[in-house]
Amino acid sequence: MKKIVVDDENFLRIDQYLSNKNSELTRSSIQKLITDGKIKVNNINNIKCSYKVKNGDVIEIEDFDVKEADILPENIPLDIVYEDHDIAIVNKPKGMVVHPGNGNYSGTMVNSLMYSHKDKLSNINGVIRPGIVHRIDKDTSGLLVVAKNDRAHKVLSDKFKVHDIDREYICLVKGVINKENITINLPIGRSEKDRKKMAVTNKNAREAITHIKVLERFKKSGYTLVSAKLETRQNTSNKSSYVIYRVSYSRR
Repeated sequence: MKKIVVDDENFLRIDQYLSNKNSELTRSSIQKLITDGKIKVNNINNIKCSYKVKNGDVIEIEDFDVKEADILPENIPLDIVYEDHDIAIVNKPKGMVVHPGNGNYSGTMVNSLMYSHKDKLSNINGVIRPGIVHRIDKDTSGLLVVAKNDRAHKVLSDKFKVHDIDREYICLVKGVINKENITINLPIGRSEKDRKKMAVTNKNAREAITHIKVLERFKKSGYTLVSAKLETRQNTSNKSSYVIYRVSYSRR
């Protein structure tokens, strides 16, 4: 069983929404699961493929193609930089996949967490992504917050949803940037050419604002080291937000 809580306002058809959300499932396989009554929305399983999801809908998928038995605990060392009763912050190395899927069913961060934190992870994202609130790409290194219970998962998910968490990347990019500061304001959504990737698009996209600051220029080699900070909602309360720093050295 896989459970998904809808956390956006796209109002897509459920088959389209789930295929966008899960690269492990094709749209046709989702339609078959719906026809067979294997997908429930708010505990109702007689929905149609044309049903449009709403914010807060709870979607449950039976017979998900990756079963619990396929995801095995593995004794893979993790760099845990902070941990308490509710969360763990893991410094994910470059080259490690966050969770199983797309043929990567071993060697992932989830396989390691299932070994080191058995029965101490949130269940909201099911057996494939226990404790996983957000993710970064395989070839990107940086900090990830792992939820150790459902309450912490819900709080973190809500903060990510309203952009109330500071996120900053340090990136080595190809080309010399002449300006000191740049703001990129372009919508991001699922790539129509490769659904496993995200791209700048106006179709089913979300607002994405990134503030770029040049840290160092390497004119001889033609590269620039920059800080890329994602737009964050102004926090008007006295409560402090989580701060996540991700480090990525990539060519663009």
